[in-house]
Amino acid sequence: MIGIVDYGMGNLHSVSKALERKDMPYFLSADPAELEKADGLILPGVGAFRDAMSILNETGLALFLRNWANEGKPLLGICLGMQLLFESSEEHGLTSGLGFLPGRVERFSGVDDSGQTYKVPHMGWNKLKFHKESSLLRGVEQGHVYFVHSYVVKTDDKDVLLATSEYGRVVPAVVGRENVLGTQFHPEKSSTVGLAILKNYGAYVERGAIARG
Repeated sequence: MIGIVDYGMGNLHSVSKALERKDMPYFLSADPAELEKADGLILPGVGAFRDAMSILNETGLALFLRNWANEGKPLLGICLGMQLLFESSEEHGLTSGLGFLPGRVERFSGVDDSGQTYKVPHMGWNKLKFHKESSLLRGVEQGHVYFVHSYVVKTDDKDVLLATSEYGRVVPAVVGRENVLGTQFHPEKSSTVGLAILKNYGAYVERGAIARG
């Protein structure tokens, strides 16, 4: 069973509908005691990093998520939820994140290395480029997925980059280390490729649940 963390800043409807389409059981909750009953969590997110971290800290969900991840349980961040997995963000002033993965979130500059300008936010379909094997990407084609974001992760740790895309710069698109995973794009809005990734996450969660007995 997957628990979707409802902290008031997630695209809950589209994520829920995508899980329903793939016959993946789930529930929504903002209560750590309820979320503790899940086998794996999804942390969605739409909005500003600072606002999201403020809510997570005030509600105790940040501490809960840190304990959850430290226990080796599956966690998938989507869009802003992926960015929250990293150490910090410069959005509206430097703000500490959950700190599971090394890196900082910064705004797209709007100018690429050749001096050409590009639109911010990044909104639209871009192709994935896989870099590492992952249970999240098993059997998934390197197709196009749907992005909507003005801020992007910068990390010097290539080991956490499972897949990237290109939009004026290299964009970390799928990230992860052990049980903590994330997608910058919206898999629930990314047609066949995105739904396959969500299905893979569900299978990963199920395997972990069986292993834990």
